[in-house]
Amino acid sequence: MLTSTPSSPTDTLTLPAPAKLNLFLHITGQREDGYHTLQTLFQLLDFGDELSFSLRTDDEIRLAPEIEGVPHEDNLIIRAARLLQGHSENPTGANIHLNKRLPLGGGIGGGSSNAATTLLALNQLWQTQLSLDELAELGRQLGADVPVFVKGNTAWAEGVGEQLQALELPEKWYLVLTPNCHVSTAEVFSHKDLTRGTSSITVAAFLEQGGVNDCQPLVQSLYNEVDLALSWLSQFGDAKMTGTGACVFAPFDNEASAKAILAKTPDTLNGFIARGINHSKVHELLNR
Repeated sequence: MLTSTPSSPTDTLTLPAPAKLNLFLHITGQREDGYHTLQTLFQLLDFGDELSFSLRTDDEIRLAPEIEGVPHEDNLIIRAARLLQGHSENPTGANIHLNKRLPLGGGIGGGSSNAATTLLALNQLWQTQLSLDELAELGRQLGADVPVFVKGNTAWAEGVGEQLQALELPEKWYLVLTPNCHVSTAEVFSHKDLTRGTSSITVAAFLEQGGVNDCQPLVQSLYNEVDLALSWLSQFGDAKMTGTGACVFAPFDNEASAKAILAKTPDTLNGFIARGINHSKVHELLNR
């Protein structure tokens, strides 16, 4: 929800930071600089974190609450705010409150989405007037997944994830399971057993035939919690891992079907239901 103080309509903002799923993830190669080239389809969800922003009279950036295990200066929210502040030479600071719903290390874009929402919100509050393309380019310095959240569309991605083509997909409901483990993206992409030579496909080929997650077999071998979650969910649908994990998901045609399976999950598994969306509500709220 977008909020404002009665005295100044641009002093405060409360915005969502939506989750994403990788409906497939092909690693097509590795560049000389170490980055991997890929193809993926980012599906945005109507579920995620929420951030509230308010202006300060000094140039401090304050975040509450702190995330356990994440040093303050390493948090992508803080890094995004400082990056925009420095780029725009803005002397104003901000108080940021995070309502955290998404798990860390889950492969559903929590940190990247937080960073994108921070860039979008402070661009408006600080009146820095950067375009979406400029914000996306700043976001790419923070992580390959940040630009898709800045642009705010379900999208086909290539390159290192920065080449985005917005897509309109049929609405699906997703059951997402969140295994109790934190998967290191750096570990997965540096592992000697990661598949790195999958052939490129077209959008049409994916929509007709589907695709796989090249990171999934490796993560299953390294993290028993992910393997068990996939094995259980595969009984009820086309279960896949998203990103580098740990979260796994299966699509359903309607909310009731997804809820019925969620109700069957064993006590050792947590999860949530979310609707796939083609456009983030962040832009809708900012444009009001």
